[in-house]
Amino acid sequence: MAGRLGVRTATPPAGSPDAGGFRVNAADNTAEAWEAAYLRFETPEQEIAKFTRRLVRLGAREWPRDAAVAELFCGRGNGVRALARLGFHRLEGVDVSQRLLALCPPEHGRHCADCRALPFASASQDILMVQGGLHHLAVLPDDLERVLKEAARVLRPGGRLVVVEPWPTPFLSVVHAACRQPWLRRIFHKLDALAEMIEGERHTYEQWLRQPEVVLRCLEANFETERKFTGWGKLMWVGRRGGAEVISN
Repeated sequence: MAGRLGVRTATPPAGSPDAGGFRVNAADNTAEAWEAAYLRFETPEQEIAKFTRRLVRLGAREWPRDAAVAELFCGRGNGVRALARLGFHRLEGVDVSQRLLALCPPEHGRHCADCRALPFASASQDILMVQGGLHHLAVLPDDLERVLKEAARVLRPGGRLVVVEPWPTPFLSVVHAACRQPWLRRIFHKLDALAEMIEGERHTYEQWLRQPEVVLRCLEANFETERKFTGWGKLMWVGRRGGAEVISN
């Protein structure tokens, strides 16, 4: 999960899309509240361990360790840290929150940028990774298509796009029901943090969960599906950019 709001030079009206392609529900204090909930949802070590398990399941042990990898919506950079622990070293992170980017590992590249206009040259990356960022996009499917086209631009032929996002499963319905129970939120601090994040991004979150067929259609129209898992409230998906193979398995 990553920073939610886009880069902007002025505070847009509540509920309107900002310059970074995200819907702003209020001013900067709302962004700060969302980021505070995100930071207390898990400890850094818990998040790194979670990301590492996901990456292994998605095939990361088979990817070349010298691959150029960029994590989009990187938040505080724990996805980058997980990749480093798996042996990757050409790593960069992209997020729209300067506050969260300040927490990213300084030894790797950090970019404050809109995911619809990535700060990379064409055909310069082997792997792009998104773990909980696409559901922040303000307008579906338009913004998703723009992000995917941009991802295809910066990936080399044969490059991978890795996506992990919330998904409408029975388990997620149970979690949502639990989030509506104040007494459970008082007992389980992680649940309370999740409920605050959902409330802060409700429009885009619910828009995303209402359109799973649209999301999959966009992904599969732009990339060749390599792996796909759904369950426990998540879509875990890996797609390959078409063209001549450049990176090895």
